[in-house]
Order: sequence, then structure tokens, then C-alpha cells
Amino acid sequence: MELVRWNPMHDMFGLRNRINRMFNDSFMPASHGDDSLSLSNWKPAVDIYDNDESIVVQAEMPGVDKKDIDISVKDGILTLTGERSVDKEEKGKNVYVVERAHGRFLRSFSLPGEVDPEAIKAEYKDGVLKVVIPKSEKSKSKRITVH
Repeated sequence: MELVRWNPMHDMFGLRNRINRMFNDSFMPASHGDDSLSLSNWKPAVDIYDNDESIVVQAEMPGVDKKDIDISVKDGILTLTGERSVDKEEKGKNVYVVERAHGRFLRSFSLPGEVDPEAIKAEYKDGVLKVVIPKSEKSKSKRITVH
């Protein structure tokens, strides 16, 4: 067993960090993590994968109307923006819990390699946005046979 020296300052700094995080999460819920400039306290979960022909982006956007989704590609950056509207309040009802976030969102992703922006296709079904971004001929891998 190894003897470990106790450092009281380490515990003090840890406590200060936990208190700071508690206040930041309470008063500025949109400013945690890597999206410090996010527009809302929610963001769609996204999966991005690559196959030989294209890059596929799937984003979960339940409750978002497809007319409120905007997709753009510029300089190799894919940007998804949109808005999830709040449900209308029903008068005379008691509200006990409201956990579903709403508001505007913005997600941007750098695309690997060159893509063909004119051939991008997007489909929105059952709350999932699927964007298929075909690769340009330059960026597709080529098989070379050995003779």
C-alpha cells in the first residue's frame, strides 16, 4: 500500500469548481459544454457516419416541424438550424412538470473531404432528420488492383 499525502488546497479548489458549476447551470443552462454560444438549452442529438459514396447525418428533432428546419453547406461546414415551438398553454389546467425544452437551435459540423452540395438530399420522418451528402469524385476512395 502506498502512502498518499493529503493536500487540503486540492479539496478547496474542487469545492469551488463544484459551486461555480452549480451556479452556472442554474442561471445559464445554455452555456455548458462545448456549445457556449448555443441559442437554447437543448440541441438535437446527431449521428454522422461515412460510407464509400456519401456522408450521412441523422438528427433527432422530435416536435420540430419540418418547415422550421434549415440546412446549409458552405465551405465544408454543414449547418442545421431550426426551432421547436412551445405547446399552447391550456387555460384551466394545472401544470405540474415542464421538462421539454423548446426554442431555436444551431448545430454546425465540419465535413471531411470534398462534397457535392448540389446533390444533397434531406428527409424528415418520425422526428428524425436524415441528410445524405454525396462525396465528390475527387474525395471518393479508389481501388487500385495490383498486377
